[in-house]
Amino acid sequence: MLLTKKSEYALLSLISIAKSDKAKNVDELSKELRIPKSFLAKIMQNLAKNEIVISQRGVNGGFVLAKPYDQLTIFSITSAAEERIPSVFECAPSMDSCPSDAGSLCSIWPLLNNLQGKINIFLEELTLKDIAQ
Repeated sequence: MLLTKKSEYALLSLISIAKSDKAKNVDELSKELRIPKSFLAKIMQNLAKNEIVISQRGVNGGFVLAKPYDQLTIFSITSAAEERIPSVFECAPSMDSCPSDAGSLCSIWPLLNNLQGKINIFLEELTLKDIAQ
């Protein structure tokens, strides 16, 4: 599935952070967005690890965007949140890596691969700013 709850919560959190004039911590985001705190903490950790957000410590600590929101692509955000490249299909990126070892027999792989490529390009061109407005 392309966008799981991880991606949804990451995007909602990042939009909230982008619209704020101060850092937002997991407690604030969890309450504001009604997201389970422990689940959100793991997502935010993945976003920090992938340089989507910066974690600031201290009394006024929390998360801020690592780059302007018009430079954060939906592809990079969802990849960080999911800890893998998002895909629409349970299909391998190449015929040789087909999980069922039937890539050379698959007549729909070229179509699925082409569609996935177009989706990836779309997500790489779409930014957080585009969806935050």
